Amino acid sequence: MHKSFDLFFVSSNNHKYQEAKIILDSLGINLGFFKSNLEEIQSNSLHNIAMAKARDAFSKFKKPIIIEDDGLFIDSIDGFPGPYSSYVFKTIGNKGILNLLKNNRKANFISIITYCDKTNLQSFEGKLNGKISKTLKGKGWGYDPIFIPNNSVKTFAEMNNKNELSHRFKALKKFSKWYLHK
Repeated sequence: MHKSFDLFFVSSNNHKYQEAKIILDSLGINLGFFKSNLEEIQSNSLHNIAMAKARDAFSKFKKPIIIEDDGLFIDSIDGFPGPYSSYVFKTIGNKGILNLLKNNRKANFISIITYCDKTNLQSFEGKLNGKISKTLKGKGWGYDPIFIPNNSVKTFAEMNNKNELSHRFKALKKFSKWYLHK
């Protein structure tokens, strides 16, 4: 039997989809998945990158979609890697980030969820403040083993409740309120 979805998450990253699905299921939205490599413009703005990716995704699939773009912004290195987080992770990884840092380890994670259909293009931002750990902690994906949210001693990778407080959760919660009442 064909399963009906409210909308689709478009990404090449299955981890992001799985997190988004768990979060949106809990908020009453049934999320499907289109695995796709989307065009990613070069920009210093996560918002502009997310808008371009959403337009690209909708043009390919012609169904209501959301995409997510996020970045890790580290204070002591002027917000780097920011919108270049994916590239930096692929090239120098978490160990490279740890090697760049000295004493100021303050950082924040920002997630932009962008929705697109025939008539709407709308973005929702979630931000979580924290810091970068001194060593890799836990087994998680992406920057999870080095990001410690404020008021915690554990990295995302060490947490059981990451999906209840993450930057992605905050952005998806804002999106779901809008989506369910549009």
